[in-house]
Amino acid sequence: MRHPPRSVLLAIAGTVALVGSAVVPAVTAHGATPACTVEYTVTNQWDAGFQGDVKITNNEGPLSSWTLTFDFAGGQEVTQGWNAKWSQSGTTVTAANESYNGSLGTGASVSAGFLGSLSGSNPLPTAFKLNGTTCNVDSDPSTPPTDPPPTDPPPTGDGKAPALHVSGTELVDAAGNNHRLLGVNRSGGEFMCVQGYGIWDGPVDDAAIKAIADWKANAVRIPLNEECWLGLSNIDPAYAGANYISAVKELVARVESFGMTPIVELHWTYGQYTGNSAGCSDVHATCQKPMPDAQYTPSFWSSVASTFKGDQAVVFDLFNEPYPDRATSSLTDAWKCWRDGGTCPGIEYQVAGMQSLVDAIRGAGANNVILAGGLAYSNDLGQWLTYRPTDPAGNLGASFHVYNFNTCSSASCWDSTLAPVAAQVPLVAGEIGENTCSHGFIDQVMKWLDDRGMSYLGWTWNTWDCSSGPSLISAYDGTPTAFGAGLRDHLRTLNP
Repeated sequence: MRHPPRSVLLAIAGTVALVGSAVVPAVTAHGATPACTVEYTVTNQWDAGFQGDVKITNNEGPLSSWTLTFDFAGGQEVTQGWNAKWSQSGTTVTAANESYNGSLGTGASVSAGFLGSLSGSNPLPTAFKLNGTTCNVDSDPSTPPTDPPPTDPPPTGDGKAPALHVSGTELVDAAGNNHRLLGVNRSGGEFMCVQGYGIWDGPVDDAAIKAIADWKANAVRIPLNEECWLGLSNIDPAYAGANYISAVKELVARVESFGMTPIVELHWTYGQYTGNSAGCSDVHATCQKPMPDAQYTPSFWSSVASTFKGDQAVVFDLFNEPYPDRATSSLTDAWKCWRDGGTCPGIEYQVAGMQSLVDAIRGAGANNVILAGGLAYSNDLGQWLTYRPTDPAGNLGASFHVYNFNTCSSASCWDSTLAPVAAQVPLVAGEIGENTCSHGFIDQVMKWLDDRGMSYLGWTWNTWDCSSGPSLISAYDGTPTAFGAGLRDHLRTLNP
């Protein structure tokens, strides 16, 4: 859902510990200042790969462009990157500025990141050059670099949250039992970080997640922000990159520890869109865009997939609410844009289609269940089957959002557009809600979905005004609004 306006946000996320990282520090001797300093960080590492970040600081005269070079000593290879043009020749890695971040004034810094492959150890680079000038030249040579400490394995939820896969039209656990996803959305991770307030909107400790479980929910959808995950330079570092990833991993593990399925979902993305129904004119990930961007979104999903590929309990929701149909009058063009991306009518930036995002996830080695929402803010699945992406893992389902103010908000529309999709793939209503501070509409939605054995999640587990939200709760102890009481009471009847 597109968020209601809010004048005050809670700043609740304090400092998050940096987990599984190693840094080549810029340490100087004798009070000297190097011409440039580079901090190299391994923010995540797994069996065959890792995610790295570099922070470059220019300590001398202003630069209109920059090129950073360094060498790998362990056979590592850069596979893709962001915030710079990355390339590699032999052991030498080169990162050159993008058109938007080439200017680097005296004392200014810029950050860029990448994904890499490895075989065996992952020794840190020991020397960096910026435009040919050696950086960190006054670093203490008596302290040799060391391999980064191994990161914790992906969370498994100690077996309480089931590993899931697609079987025909159903989501099933490892034993083949049908598993409906019935729960809530936990908004916050998509907007707090980019607005500079923190990472989560409200508490996400054990007591807060237990309150969700006490509603008899078995799934929690977690909206994310790609710029915060990738640690782009416009985000406060306290809420970006390794800190953000660590917080997401911690929440995912906590959700699983209460036996609930975490659904990690990409909500806000990069790319300037000023056309019909634009949520904002900002190029940064500060609102819902009509489609994912080709510049960062594939890297986001490759990194997320690498992080959680060892945990089949985690479900991936590709993109919150596509609306390329608002940018063009041709429904065919809109569906082609949805699947194939590229240059799309009415959208100023290069688009990442759903096929490219499925490819990014599978290319990272993750076979997790993937959900893809349709057009019209995920309310239109009319041609979803015609344009559905190809998934070599066979673990693809459809996502549908429905509110009382949507076009497709009646049983007749659901019969004609949802039922054919659900006859071929699992269907999850990733967001259901109404702006009436009541639950008469979602009662109808839940009955229609229950009768057909489908999944649904209420929007949203946040203490907002339910008439402008909608919001399920008035307090994070699980006290429901009048709207939320309908979902809570119904979930409890399904799982007493």
